[in-house]
Amino acid sequence: MKLIVCIDDAGGMMFNHRRQSQDRVLRARLLDLAKGSRLWVTPYTAKQFGQDSEALCVSQTPWLDAAQDDYYFAEDGEIPMERVQTVYLYRWNRLYPSDRKFLPDLSALGFAAVHSEEFSGYSHEAITEERYEKEF
Repeated sequence: MKLIVCIDDAGGMMFNHRRQSQDRVLRARLLDLAKGSRLWVTPYTAKQFGQDSEALCVSQTPWLDAAQDDYYFAEDGEIPMERVQTVYLYRWNRLYPSDRKFLPDLSALGFAAVHSEEFSGYSHEAITEERYEKEF
């Protein structure tokens, strides 16, 4: 599975059961990334895609339903790292309050950084995309 996660500078993902932030340029980028594949999300995550949500696979348990070549955008769901082959990490390059974090040591889990790119979002001046691949 290809995991997508958005985090702040401290690895924060959510605060008080709500996402820290969102960005429409990032959403369009994710839909483009997953073109030709399936992008799995929870019902909570699907709401931010609005009218584009018909392009998504919505499930209460997308981390179980996503196949090996599918994408899973994790905000409020489980993150089974043992099923993940690729991690797309989007950094907001800001610090927000958080009570849910994504802080695994990716290199200790066998992932290697293979790509990093900064782009301008709509509500974020700079968002950093990092891609990590599992080394076999």
